[in-house]
Amino acid sequence: MLSINLDQETESYLAEIIAQENSTSEELLKKLIYQHWQTLKPRQTLAQRRGGHPTNLLQDAAPNASLRENRKQAILEHIQNRHQKSN
Repeated sequence: MLSINLDQETESYLAEIIAQENSTSEELLKKLIYQHWQTLKPRQTLAQRRGGHPTNLLQDAAPNASLRENRKQAILEHIQNRHQKSN
């Protein structure tokens, strides 16, 4: 159990927030602490939030496939191959 002493002004702010939020001081403090804790953690990338990179797509990829010029060349070759197959 945690016990804190608040000055009169902060205590009045707390009472007003509790009335507006319609919750207890314990719930409010838990929420505020969690929110602050979230801001301290480093932000995850989009790929991390979605569960990481799909490994089946990366298994046979070239080591330098992430370079822009290599991606552009791979797309160009793919388009040319599709065009040749359709003729």
